[in-house]
This record gives sequence, C-alpha cells and structure tokens, in this order.
Amino acid sequence: MYKFPDGFLWGTSTSGPQSEGVEPGDGKGMSNWDYWFQVAPEKFHNGVGPGRTSTFYKNYKEDIDFLEQTGHTTFRTSIQWSRLIPEGVGEVNQQAVEFYRDVFERINAKGIKLMMNLYHFDLPYALQEKGGWENKETVYAFRDFAATCFELFGDLVDTWFTFNEPIVPVEAGYLGDFHYPAKHDFKAAIQVGYNTQLASSMAVEACHRLNPDHRISVILNLTPAYPKSDSPEDKKAARIAELFQAKSFLDPSVKGEYPEELVQIVKDANALPEYTDEELDIIKNNTVDFLGVNYYQPLRVQAPSHTGDIDVALGLENYFDNYIMPGRKINPHRGWEIYEQGIYDIAMDIKENYDNIEWILTENGMGVEGEEKFKVDGMIQDDYRIEFIQDHLKELHRAIQDGANCHGYMLWTFIDCWSWLNAYKNRYGLVELDLETQEKTMKKSGYWFKELSENNGF
Repeated sequence: MYKFPDGFLWGTSTSGPQSEGVEPGDGKGMSNWDYWFQVAPEKFHNGVGPGRTSTFYKNYKEDIDFLEQTGHTTFRTSIQWSRLIPEGVGEVNQQAVEFYRDVFERINAKGIKLMMNLYHFDLPYALQEKGGWENKETVYAFRDFAATCFELFGDLVDTWFTFNEPIVPVEAGYLGDFHYPAKHDFKAAIQVGYNTQLASSMAVEACHRLNPDHRISVILNLTPAYPKSDSPEDKKAARIAELFQAKSFLDPSVKGEYPEELVQIVKDANALPEYTDEELDIIKNNTVDFLGVNYYQPLRVQAPSHTGDIDVALGLENYFDNYIMPGRKINPHRGWEIYEQGIYDIAMDIKENYDNIEWILTENGMGVEGEEKFKVDGMIQDDYRIEFIQDHLKELHRAIQDGANCHGYMLWTFIDCWSWLNAYKNRYGLVELDLETQEKTMKKSGYWFKELSENNGF
C-alpha cells in the first residue's frame, strides 16, 4: 500500500482558454488564440478552435458536480485575461466577474481547495498587436490584471499561480511555430522570457501587498535533461538544456536571481534582454511561496551537431540536439516517452538545490488519441491511465519518503479539454467529452481517482 502524508491534496488542473468556450454576448475579448484561429484555422487539428472547447462557461454548474464525483480535494483552473479585461487594460467585464465568482463560490462550497492561475498561454490580442510579451507595457498590464484579480476574488481564492509553464510560449512562439506569433527570433525569445519573469515577480509583490496571508507561486515544467552518454560534450549539452528549459524561470522565481552560466551564454550570443537594476531588485525581492511542478516526459539531449560560431538564427540548436533513446518506454497513443523516475529526480533537485521548498505536482497525465476505441458498455475503460498514474505516484511516494516536500498530486485533466493546435486529438480527462453532443461521462479512471483520494493512496 502506498499511503501519502495526512492532508495530501488530490485533484486535477485545467485552464480557462481550454475549457470555457465563448458564448454570444459574454463580453470576452479576443485572445491571441482566437485571432490565430481566425486567420489560420488549418493549423488546428480537424479545424477545431478555441471558441467551443468544453463549454464550461455554459455548463459549469453541472461540471462542478464531477469534481465531487471524482474525489477532488483541490482544483486548479485559470482566469482568462481576455475574458476579465477584454482589451488587456482598462474596463473590466462585469459578466466575467459574476461568472468567476459563482464558479469559485460553488467550488468552495464543496470543500474543495481552489488554486487559481492567472496566465495559461492566453494573451489579449489587443496587447499582442502592440508587441505582446516583447513589449514592457505588457508586463505592467499583467501586473495590473493580477492586482485586479486579487482584489475581485481574494475573498474566495487564497492560493494563486502567476504563470503556467512560462518557458513554453518562449520556446513555442519565438523559437518554434506552435504558439502565436510563431516567429523564430532568439533575441526576442530571451526578452520575452525576461519580461515574463518580471511580470511574475510583480504579481507576487502585488499579492503579498494586497493579501499578506495569501500564497502565490509559479507553475514550471521542470523537465530533467538527461545526456545521451557520459561524454563531456553530451553532459555539457544537458547542463545547458536544463539552464534554458528549467532554471531560466526556476532560479529567479525561487532564488531571486538568474544562474551566472545562463547569463554568460546569453551574453556571448549578444542576446541579453533590456533590463534595469530596479527590475532585477523586483525579481530579487519577490520570490514565490512554494512551487507548482508539471511533469510529463523527460528531456533527452546530446551534443549539438552545429559546432561553429553562435548562429542566432539556430537558437537552442547551437547548444544541444534532442535525442530519442532506443528501447524507451512509450505512450503508443501519443508518442511521448514514459519515464516515471523523472518525478523522483525533480524532487531530489528541489530538495538539494532549492532549499527543499514546498511544492505540488500540478500536472501529470496521459494523452490518448482515438480513446473511444476503449469504450465498453458506454464507459471508457482507461486502465492504461490508472496504471500511468500509479507508476508515477510510486516514484512520488519514494521521493516523499526520501524527504521531498511535496504536498499534492494534480492530474491533467478533469474533463477532456481543448489543447491548442492539437485541439481534441489527445484526450487526458477523468471525464469523457462527446464533442458533438457535449455530453460528459465518467471514465473508469474517474471512479478510481475517487478511491485514490478517499484512501489517500492505493
């Protein structure tokens, strides 16, 4: 039997843009995703955009009942900036205030601990038009949005997150083409990363100032980087990959400063961001109270094939190449490697190098394409998902036994949700969504998760 500490939290995570949908007359402004779908719908799997998603905005009263039925003791979603403040700055949408307050009150009434995230890849398009996260104006707009949320909802929410996986929009929007504005620009990527961190630190300051007893964090996908071999070249590649992928937000968020080696690498590439000493002081003095950690798969790297002078057009490929390990365990329905020990390694890194700061596993999960093929008598028999969760929880349990300061496990996700360019290709939920009828049905894992929560283990 794997028993977890008393008070350990069990729940799921989702986000506003991936679950709410848009209803006529709801007052929501356009986000970067709404705009991108408008101009390039062909990029989205089966042409499904962010307009409908899982209709939580319309059906939240019934949907919240599923939280109870699946044994939640905690739940995380996000406030959509473009719903609350349609232009990114200025007027607040009162319909959004009423919606969020009612949602939060109903979740509180069920005795479920509510954790609220402020930014999940969704920028109001009005700010994107002015340069988005490349523009310092967006940093101040985010600070004001965060403060507005703390003031409007602080009586209902006491645990906050600033950003979810802030490295992802940097990598996917400025070093790849998976997020808007999909431009390859290493220097812009560094500036966007720095501005995002500054915005996060400013939100931490506002939270502590407005509600001193509230706790606030950031959610980071702290994927360990594993080298292909023990060669000095591969080990260096892994070290640099981890600096960019994890420590670029982890160190300033927890320690208040950037790793010197990372700063030197960026300097050598002539890609230092525009910053001031005053901004660095804000980052230094406003560290997080705990950590949210997401983990899905390991990052395996090898020495870069490019070995000449730094070519800014290449971006991260100057420093490391990805590596597919032969014989790896794999999720055959998604193509991702399954490596449960990654959770243990993250936990030990936090314990040994980050003062064993308190943390929660805020995302972990298994995406499956074509999941309807596992349906028997009207229910998806997702034993593969139950096994996936168990195998990861064994490693988390081992880490806690070895001193990890982890206080909860949150699965991605609650009800099958929309996922950016992949739309509904891969399903992750404890609850199945029929995209045509919007009918929602518990999967086998939903019933199992309730037992897990009630037993505080398995």
